Amino acid sequence: MQLAISSGVAARLSPQDAALRLAIGLFVSEEATLGQAAETAGLTQADFLRELGRRRIPIHYGCEELAEDLRTLALPDGR
Repeated sequence: MQLAISSGVAARLSPQDAALRLAIGLFVSEEATLGQAAETAGLTQADFLRELGRRRIPIHYGCEELAEDLRTLALPDGR
């Protein structure tokens, strides 16, 4: 996919910074998961989480996500 960015904005952003800003926007608006956003930014999930922390952007991890993760860890086959 290609995105058109105005020349004024493009002059101030590297392609990597533009991808990161897009990924953060998609993650914050809950249109992308952490993994999808990290992939969009070209980062590992750990690096993307660090970038969110650096920018003081909270992650979406509530009780439902915790319960799902605990269920996954409790079952030997992950189901």
